[in-house]
Amino acid sequence: MKMGDNKKNIATGGKTVYGGTVGVCMLDTQFPRIHGDIANARTWSVPVHYRVVPGATPKQAVYDEGKEILSGFIDAAKELVRMGADGITTNCGFLSLFQEKMAEAVNVPVATSSLMQVQMVQSLLPKNKKVGIMTIHKPSLKEAHLKAANVPLNTPIIGTENGKEFTRVIINDEKEMDIDLARQDHLDAAEELLKTNSNIGAIVMECTNMSPFAADIRKKFGIPVFNIYTFIEWFQSGLLPARFNPDHDDPRR
Repeated sequence: MKMGDNKKNIATGGKTVYGGTVGVCMLDTQFPRIHGDIANARTWSVPVHYRVVPGATPKQAVYDEGKEILSGFIDAAKELVRMGADGITTNCGFLSLFQEKMAEAVNVPVATSSLMQVQMVQSLLPKNKKVGIMTIHKPSLKEAHLKAANVPLNTPIIGTENGKEFTRVIINDEKEMDIDLARQDHLDAAEELLKTNSNIGAIVMECTNMSPFAADIRKKFGIPVFNIYTFIEWFQSGLLPARFNPDHDDPRR
């Protein structure tokens, strides 16, 4: 403020909660939410808002195309925006099916599914490489889910449903998870994906509970891995852009 400038430093309101730009619409679950999971608040570099949709289960989202829970997710999104969220996401990649209706229901950007990254990631790769999708349950990931996220229908897909731990614990909403077994499920699935598709250049994880194991896949197989964490951190950076000091701090001047 310049000398003689009478402009006051006024803070304005209009929201209930400040400091968190992303609102997460949540299934109603009890399985462990380890660091890296979308619903572990310590995962994020910035504060986020959460709103649970009562009675919404993983089985409804994955097996039943979310038919009975759409209205609950729309209500949760509206409440999150009323509280102060400037963008909305969900905690299940299968809810790409909700993208259009949720985006129409609120006046802020909506990013329902990690699958929405596939096209962008594909554009980063050489023409002879393809994105592969890792999902919690391949038989349930249908053409409609892919179309809703603008994913090419010929995209290679692998699921963790044949593993020993991860899919069973999440889908059945169990209270305990063997982390080492869950990690191995992801490594086994990635190995199968790469073995059956020699041109995979990157993996996008559909499931929002898979992010804790992305680094393990990257380390073992050496390919980039994208997930809900990479997606929402990018999403948030546009909702609340970083503010930079225009002074270039040249010590010679």
